[in-house]
This record gives sequence, structure tokens and C-alpha cells, in this order.
Amino acid sequence: MRNYVAAALSAILLAALPGAAFASGHGRVEEHLQMPSKILSKAEEFSVYLPPDYDRSKRSYPIVYLMHGGEEGEDADWFRFGKIEVVLDDLIDRGVIPPVIAVSPDGRRNLENKNNTYYMNDADGQFRWEDMFVQEFVPYVESQYRAIGTKPTRSILGLSMGGYAALAYSMRHPELFKAAVAMSAAYRTDPQIVTMDQAGYDRRYGKAWGMGLKGQDRINADYRKYSVLDMVDDLPAANVKATDFYIDCGSDDKFFDGNVLLHEKLRDMGVKHRFMVREGSHEWNYWRSGVRNGLIFIGAEIQK
Repeated sequence: MRNYVAAALSAILLAALPGAAFASGHGRVEEHLQMPSKILSKAEEFSVYLPPDYDRSKRSYPIVYLMHGGEEGEDADWFRFGKIEVVLDDLIDRGVIPPVIAVSPDGRRNLENKNNTYYMNDADGQFRWEDMFVQEFVPYVESQYRAIGTKPTRSILGLSMGGYAALAYSMRHPELFKAAVAMSAAYRTDPQIVTMDQAGYDRRYGKAWGMGLKGQDRINADYRKYSVLDMVDDLPAANVKATDFYIDCGSDDKFFDGNVLLHEKLRDMGVKHRFMVREGSHEWNYWRSGVRNGLIFIGAEIQK
């Protein structure tokens, strides 16, 4: 397990060297921007953080994709509730991480969002959020903003539903991300899926795996396709090991059991990752208190 405190101290020392100084000041946040999506047949909204020196330089930057949670979650949450721009400003100013662009897409189906996307493609192929993200959103953002646009400089960080996406996308698309941070990843075990109340299941997973399914019928091929534990078992080992994982879940979180199972499976496979358990539950106080260390992890990975 890498000593991330030492990595952070090394980054600070590096920042003091000639040519390694990072700009101080405040980054700029722009909310509810839009990208036209042919795949979704609608505009995809997103919010972006641009580092303090973005408007004064011509350089290109590493990029972090921020994935919000489900239910009422939206693209601006990381800034409105998480205040992640304050953390980014501080870490960049002190040289702990390099200046980065941070982009948060809107993972909702629509404003009403009666059925979560879980950042997946629907089982019937009618709404393909994952395809939109990989085929349209990443290329669009990295062409519109001065992102370096390579795997060694690209990472993903998410909470709850977004934490699940950080894990799933890294395994399903191993060419994309150098590092993935999953906070309170919304991953349920098979028994938890089987026993979920019908309304809760349909709202969260019905579009992705099949509306109205009950009991064991929910554990179908579509479920297996998107279950992170099944990904670890079924995808090539190279896919699973292609990204460095940081998993952080509160001891009182409703998704704790699923996160522990994933940690144990990754550990037994010899997959490089960090697993953090702290006191806390599934709420913003927990995520705000942990996102700094997640960003330090990302900073250490992209500076290798």
C-alpha cells in the first residue's frame, strides 16, 4: 500500500522546485453548461471547475470527472454541497496536486428523474447514458477545454451512484482512467437486490435491468453485466488491474457490505487498491470530510 502522506509531502517539495510552482488563487466554476447529445437526443448538462491559472496560461491540464449521487443528485452538487472547488483551490495552491480541470456531468434521465440512470445504458437500449459518456461527453469536454486527454492524466471520482460509476467505468473501459475514487459506492449485494422493496428496485434499477422484476428474477444477465463483483470475476484481469482504486465507505453506510465484499475480492486477486473505512454514514458530511484524501490519491497517481 503506497504511503500517500509521503506522496503528498513529495508533491509539496516538488512544487518548490524551479518550473514546478503552481498558481495561487481561486478556480472558476461554471454550472449547468450543455453538450448536444445525439445518443440521448437531448442536451447533456454539466458543471466545470477551471484551475486558478486557466485563463492566464495556454497549458493543458489533467482532468477529473466528478460523478454525483442518485435520487435528486445533479451535476452542481459537488460544488453546491461538496464545496470541492475550495478543496481543489487549497490543494493546488499548496502544490499537493497539480492544477486540474474537474467536470461533473448530470446523471439524471430528465428533471423529474423518476428512474435513476445509475450511469448505465437501459436494458431496452432506449436511453444509453454510458455510451453517451464514453463516446460523446469525454471527447467533447476534452476538446472544449484544455485537457491533456490521455489516460495517465485522466481520473474519475464519485459518490454513491457516482462511486459505483467510478468503479464500473474503470473496469468496463480500462483505457480511460489512471485513478478512480469511489466514495460510499452504491453497490448492493445479490441478497440485498433480491429483497429490495418493489418501488425502490424499480426506481433505482428497473430501467437498467428490467421493470417489475421480483426476487431472484432480478439477478439476470443485465444485472450480471453491471455488477462490479461480477465484473471482477468475468472481465479480463487486465481490465480490473488497469486503474488504481481508492474506495472509501462509512462504517454505518447502507452500502458497507457491498463495499467490503468488493475490497475482499480485489485483495484476494492482488488488485492494487486502497480501502478506507471511517465512522460515518451515507451523507454529505462524510463525503466532504473524505474528498480531500481522495483528491490527494488522484494527485499522486497522475504525477507518477
